[in-house]
Amino acid sequence: MSRAGRPSRTNLDALREQARALPREPGVYLFRDAAGEVLYVGKAKSLRARVASYFGAEAGRSVKLVRLVREIDSIETFPVRSEAEALLLEWNLIREFGPRFNIHLRDDKSYPYIKITVTEPFPRIFVTRRLDDDGSRYLGPFTDVGAMRRALRTIKKMYTVRSCHYRMPEELPRRPCLDYHIGRCKAPCAGLQSEADYRGMIDEILEILGGRTGVVRRSVERRMAEAADAMEYERAAESRDVLRGLDQLESRQAAIDPRGGSHDVIGFAREDQGGSVCGIVLRVREGRLVGRRIHYLANVGEEADDAVLGALVKGFYLRHADDVPSELLVPEPFEEQDLVEEYLSGLADRRFRVRVPVRGPKRELTRAANRNAAHVLARDRSEREEEPAADRGAEGVPPAAARLGEALELGQPAREIVCFDVSTLAGRESVGSCVWLSDGRPHKDEYRRFRIRESEDGKPDDYAMMQEIVSRYFDRRVREGRPLPELVVVDGGRGQLSAARQAMDAAGVSDLPTVALAKREEEVFRPESAVPLRLPRTDPGLHWLQRARDEAHRFALQYNRTLRRRRALRSRLGEIPGVGPAREQLLLERFGSLDIIRRATVAQLTRTPGIGRATAASILSSLRPDGTDSSDKSGDESGFTGESGSGEGCRAGPS
Repeated sequence: MSRAGRPSRTNLDALREQARALPREPGVYLFRDAAGEVLYVGKAKSLRARVASYFGAEAGRSVKLVRLVREIDSIETFPVRSEAEALLLEWNLIREFGPRFNIHLRDDKSYPYIKITVTEPFPRIFVTRRLDDDGSRYLGPFTDVGAMRRALRTIKKMYTVRSCHYRMPEELPRRPCLDYHIGRCKAPCAGLQSEADYRGMIDEILEILGGRTGVVRRSVERRMAEAADAMEYERAAESRDVLRGLDQLESRQAAIDPRGGSHDVIGFAREDQGGSVCGIVLRVREGRLVGRRIHYLANVGEEADDAVLGALVKGFYLRHADDVPSELLVPEPFEEQDLVEEYLSGLADRRFRVRVPVRGPKRELTRAANRNAAHVLARDRSEREEEPAADRGAEGVPPAAARLGEALELGQPAREIVCFDVSTLAGRESVGSCVWLSDGRPHKDEYRRFRIRESEDGKPDDYAMMQEIVSRYFDRRVREGRPLPELVVVDGGRGQLSAARQAMDAAGVSDLPTVALAKREEEVFRPESAVPLRLPRTDPGLHWLQRARDEAHRFALQYNRTLRRRRALRSRLGEIPGVGPAREQLLLERFGSLDIIRRATVAQLTRTPGIGRATAASILSSLRPDGTDSSDKSGDESGFTGESGSGEGCRAGPS
């Protein structure tokens, strides 16, 4: 390379010679700089023709392309059998190397997924924010987390999905857990439900979560009619409950396609002057909007809209190959549209079409997707403490990060922040929390919580607790080689700051900037200054510190309350004369909550091993404020085992 950053004539001639020697086959090419870093990954129908085109005259090229060519030092190629293979390899290499001249698709990691462990004989269903390449099905990400959790609760009421973590059939419990006794599971762990029956249930759930409720409804209605004809009324009632659950799910979904179509709709919006690009994928099933996915494109620069849309479509569906619709609606044609159709049709083993509607309801859907994307960008601007674009750094640094770095004299913007807090109640159930904010937004994959070890004298020590959680956090972080934050914040004053610094010194991360934020006056304490820093109340940097502190406090308090509820549930029984730890455990395994035990009769309690009539009467007398006794009531348990009331549940076995 020349001193001005332009390749020498000798090197440029060598690159042209190398390009002319390439095969006329489809493949993928990588451009590297003098340090060996990958600058750009591209694919071609003919490697020779495509690569050689970069080294012609500069006239008419974009600024980005001119800069790319000037930095190329070597070429690496991967010939493949077809252009479709090149499409997938190109995307995988972009994900692996993250070249700075390619457009990158990145998810908003704060949104959760529903995970179905389909590789297990008896799959589980739960919420996760982590994507693993383990063969499981992931649905999402879900932007409306509340609606997602409500839908999942409804589905789990409709179907008896297991909640335990046993690796079945290799690992089995000694007996069915409480879920079986209250009708929430059919105990496949005890051989009471076949794998085929369980799999059929999971298949229906996948259809529902995919928005295809009509297919499931017809199947369930047929099963209900068959059960009724056979006078199997209990099985018919189960089907009826499933239909009611479907009604609840459908009532919460917006009807946006009067023709009842099923397709995905993609729209996008971009900020001016090469700023952020937000892509939206609307999932419409049977005329109803069942989900929305948000993705961001980085490193877009001055790329044309069709190139941006093409990167969004390829990036999204090559990463979610198990969720390809039959039809995709886009606002305009994009690069390599025919190739994408061909490749995804083969992947899904059915016809996949990309359509650009020009009028009617489907055109309105693409416009709605574009408006959604524009709305998300506007929301993001607001969350970044909205300021004029001219005030932002060249690298897109949020103004609050720049202001915080300046106020704390860090020498760089503070974009990655962790904050520690402790929560305790009279020295009991002491816990700690660590939250991570990336550009002011929660990065929940990096949240951590700690159960603090009790001190020898049993007295709470805020400084010792802070030192313990900071030490445990950074010891593990350094040992595992995980990324470190750009700023460490602790909730408290100079004492908490000193305790945190001691722990960080011992862990070998003393070079990380650290501050403490005191609640009362919002003073910022720094290790190197005896005088606390007071930022203006309107300062965006202070707002970020407050946001981190408040989130750490919320997360710690949530964990503390969870542990206190568990202790309260167990201690109420443990304080009753005649109820030791063994009987306490048996009661909780059988009944699940204090509220159910309180509403039981003496006869029902005595069915628990080791509980006699005298002990049962003592339990009810202690739990019922009015001292009423239900020993004369029927021993039939059907009145309470199907519901948990308002008490705190405690399931037996792993949850």
